[in-house]
Amino acid sequence: MRTSIATVCLSGTLDQKLVAAHEAGFDGVEVFEPDLVASPRSPEAIRARAEQLGLSLDLYQPFRDFEGVGPELLEQNLRRAAAKFALMNRLGIATMLLCSNVATARSGDEQLAAVQLRQLGDVADRFGVRIAYEALAWGRFVDSYEAAARIVRLADHPRVGLCLDSFHILSKGHDPEAIETIPADSIFFVQMADAPLLSMDVLSWSRHHRLFPGEGGFDLGTFMAHLVRTGYDGPVSLEVFNDTFRQVDPLATAVEARRSLRWLEHVTALSLGSAAGGGAARMSTASLPAVAPPADVNYVELRTGELQELRRLLMQLGFRSHGEHRTKRVELWSHGAARVVIGAPDSEHVQPTVAGIGLSVRDPATALRRAKDLFASEVPRDERPGEEPLLGVRAPDGSEVFFGAEGATEPRWVSEFGIPGHDDPHLIERVDHVNLAQPWQRFDAAVLFFHSVLDLGAEASIDVAAPVGLVRSQVLRSADGILRIALNLVPSGASDDAILPQHIAFASSDVIALARGARERGFEPLDIPGNYYDDVEARYQLEPGLMEELRELNVMYDRDEDGEFLHFYTHPIGTVFLEVVERRGGYAGYGALNAPVRLAAQYEHRRVASQGAPA
Repeated sequence: MRTSIATVCLSGTLDQKLVAAHEAGFDGVEVFEPDLVASPRSPEAIRARAEQLGLSLDLYQPFRDFEGVGPELLEQNLRRAAAKFALMNRLGIATMLLCSNVATARSGDEQLAAVQLRQLGDVADRFGVRIAYEALAWGRFVDSYEAAARIVRLADHPRVGLCLDSFHILSKGHDPEAIETIPADSIFFVQMADAPLLSMDVLSWSRHHRLFPGEGGFDLGTFMAHLVRTGYDGPVSLEVFNDTFRQVDPLATAVEARRSLRWLEHVTALSLGSAAGGGAARMSTASLPAVAPPADVNYVELRTGELQELRRLLMQLGFRSHGEHRTKRVELWSHGAARVVIGAPDSEHVQPTVAGIGLSVRDPATALRRAKDLFASEVPRDERPGEEPLLGVRAPDGSEVFFGAEGATEPRWVSEFGIPGHDDPHLIERVDHVNLAQPWQRFDAAVLFFHSVLDLGAEASIDVAAPVGLVRSQVLRSADGILRIALNLVPSGASDDAILPQHIAFASSDVIALARGARERGFEPLDIPGNYYDDVEARYQLEPGLMEELRELNVMYDRDEDGEFLHFYTHPIGTVFLEVVERRGGYAGYGALNAPVRLAAQYEHRRVASQGAPA
């Protein structure tokens, strides 16, 4: 698959965008006209710079409001086009994007549009360039790819073809299957974009909310499979208008974009392999190395400068200390199969944070190879003789994911720490889920990372009201629920004291007994207001004894048609806290109705603590 990216996807100057596309491994770029107009470089210098970087300039875009007009405006449009074709010759770009008319068309006659495109093709022929005609989803008369294909067919000119854009097709609910009826030599260019499934006007949706493949809700694997079966083998480019991407580091965005196309190639190969039907496929597509779901979360690593407070908290929850690692300055604490590695902050994790997750997988080398195929950076790890090898990569937020071999009841690396001194009943069984707060500029990149690298399914996102703003939450999980990662979007512009905490949730067999035992060891849970329990009592009519225990122990409650959910929270240590959950029956959620109460309670705790008063 030949990859390309539109410069409109990236922040910075045109030269910075070219450098970012090169460093991320793209084959070429689309030049967005405003980027060229704002550049101090001449078209010849831009062409030379792209050649120096090994990038092809694949498309000049956009040319707007051409067809369906009267004779006088048509002459003006043809003169305007000739000037752009001459500019394209200077740039060395062979194809121009022509968008369907949204403003000046006065006729929807497809024959008239075809005649005018044929005239445009004659002008293009003088310059040796091509026109890729694209149906915009909000075009005045032409708003579907099938209508655009009919017009191109009627124009019958070798310089006039189609541009297919996944957003314009899928946002309108058009069936992409008919793509297979279009001759491959009529498809001059392909642009890909994903998007969240929203109910809003399509123009605003397109201009502000497009995403890279794998970050939204479109079925792009099926879309691409239809395309590949036509025999198309030209560039597959990303044209993603997104307010966030235009504000952040262009290289980070370009790497995210390149990861999305590698994921797209993978799902296309899977779709081609599972779908019936033939076709003269010429585009190469390759699946990623297959990975089985993790057997378990074998540890979570916390970094904090408040180690003594964290040790006390873990002890109160019944965790046992294994002491310090024999060669590294980290400690291990465990309770059942839940393991927490703790250490002081380093240059990577100055604030208290969930610094890493360790996963037991069937084949760590294959898991690492898949991650690197998706352009994840490998994390170097110092290993001494006799130490268990762990292979790791870095997530977009800087946290680390390490892969260790599954099989043993207890991971072999545990023996590199000491032997714990006591063995209380195991009321905690394992890690239930890990919640990672994401900066606003990296949220979608994190969704793509965990979705593609770990092959996790994305659940529908939800919005939760919090004192710091509206918090968007997205859960990614393995099919068996062994690995659940919840990503929370930190509201844009939130002040430092409004940062969302991260947390680890542990699965318990008896959360009431554990909360009571923790209380006896001096544990003070996050304070939940009495109004919450009045509401729970009104909603669920629980047995009075249970209701009394929930209030006494600050345990929260939720219920659905499949089961019940009991959980409580610790106070934050900096920006990290712990949660203990009990799932009864088939409950698979996370207590979404309780989240606003928890966020408000944490906010109030931080506010009071910052004023120096008792919480």
